[in-house]
Amino acid sequence: MHHAVIQYTCLLVIILFVVMLAQKIRVAYPILLVLVGLPLGFVPFLRGIEIQPELIFVIFLPPLLYEAAWNTSWKDFWKWRRVISSFAFPVVILTSCVVAFVSTAIIPGFTLATGFLLGGIVSPPDAVSASALLKTVKVPKRFVTIVEGESLLNDASSLVVFRFALAAVLTGSFVFRVAATDFVLVIVMGIVTGIAVALLFYAVHRWLPTTTNMDVVLTFITPYAMYMLAEEFHFSGVLAVVSGGLFLSARRHQFLSNRSRLQGINVWEAVAFLLNGIVFILIGLEFPVIIKNLGREALTHAITYSLIITGVLIVTRFICTYGAVIVTIIMSKIITVADPNPGWKAPALFGWAGMRGVVSLAAALSIPLMLNSGHPFPNRDMILFITFTVILVTLVLQGLTLPVIIKWVNMPDPDLTITIEQQRQLVRKKLAHLSLTILNEKYNDLTKNNEMVKALKLRYHADMELLKDWDKDGNEKRAEEFYKDYRHIMAHLLKEQRALLLTLNKKENISDDLVKQQFELLDLEEEKLRQHFEAND
Repeated sequence: MHHAVIQYTCLLVIILFVVMLAQKIRVAYPILLVLVGLPLGFVPFLRGIEIQPELIFVIFLPPLLYEAAWNTSWKDFWKWRRVISSFAFPVVILTSCVVAFVSTAIIPGFTLATGFLLGGIVSPPDAVSASALLKTVKVPKRFVTIVEGESLLNDASSLVVFRFALAAVLTGSFVFRVAATDFVLVIVMGIVTGIAVALLFYAVHRWLPTTTNMDVVLTFITPYAMYMLAEEFHFSGVLAVVSGGLFLSARRHQFLSNRSRLQGINVWEAVAFLLNGIVFILIGLEFPVIIKNLGREALTHAITYSLIITGVLIVTRFICTYGAVIVTIIMSKIITVADPNPGWKAPALFGWAGMRGVVSLAAALSIPLMLNSGHPFPNRDMILFITFTVILVTLVLQGLTLPVIIKWVNMPDPDLTITIEQQRQLVRKKLAHLSLTILNEKYNDLTKNNEMVKALKLRYHADMELLKDWDKDGNEKRAEEFYKDYRHIMAHLLKEQRALLLTLNKKENISDDLVKQQFELLDLEEEKLRQHFEAND
């Protein structure tokens, strides 16, 4: 136990330094973590740190899916629901079929059931990989929504395919009608379970006397409750977490207090960062385990098969992507679609954003060593190696080249009719106008007699004066200069105020708790300043 604690502590330190290096050289940290993990897997001190499938599926997957779902815009998700659902379900099944037939044709000893098993493992792009990589590049919002939405849902369909194919290999029988019925049941009931659990936690948050810390703890219990309850009844735990997460995320302002939301965001960001880091470095560390049972001759063949399967996956995704464009153009003449003419740029980017991740590797590692008959599971080592290679090639090759392709394609954001800065100023103007209206109509007497309320009105009035003509020629640039000066002065004031608080804290007649409270208020003021200018940096 003591040795394991030291191992994981060293691993966390390595993760932190790798992420620092990734930020320095401007490379997405998941890619660098996987590459650094490859040689670390041969270090004797770190041996024994392996991916346990149950650890990934039960410990890591629920919170990572929940965090991704929580940060997904339901409005955008619903707008692109047809594209997302088509790639999350039909395209995954089609890709599994293609991989099954190709692998059966080229790999000796592969049956169709084994091929479908491999297809179910490697067909879905990974939600964790997609979310982590897309945070490092600047692309149109619709692209992020579709890629993240697809990767959130496709694990469900692929794991169902994997489950049925594994059962077929173990038992030697497969009934399509039963499998198709079970597939629909697993998907639908997974969604129902997730929303049911979400309603329960919604009620707990809203009507029980929870504190801020209780709320944050409950947000961590929620994804595990959704996942484990669904899996207990053999439904889709992935869809339970995603559907429940989306349901609660869209209603967060109804049941969480402002403190719970602020504290929850900070805690979840740190936890998601930690789990992502461990997940990606574990992929690299798994390399010695993957190759240990393959001989030199088998390794040569395995590399060839792996590269062929990887190429098949990339080509199939591009074919499906441009096929979806054709279907969209045809359907736009019959029904209303989100974008009747997607063009070639978005599909090109989408086709190249098919990174695989740790869920695929965990699924491969969960394959049992023995069949029900007691014989060794056929081609298990080959499936493991192909899965690892697919993850490595797609994550490193596509992840490293995606920013270059984004720059080359140079796709404008078709949904951005006005700039982010213009949207920000418009929202601020409407908020200031609403506040002044309420103050004038309901608190007019207090704005004259109460100095604090009067100062509040003057603040909103100053905002209105600053913003009233911001959209006219030249005024936007002038406003940007004002904000730049404002930010510089505020940063200076906050620095000097902190210095004064440190001085005051040395005096006996000033409470230390009071000084800490003032420091927290200054931290909140600085955070407001950072978020206000974040999009411009």
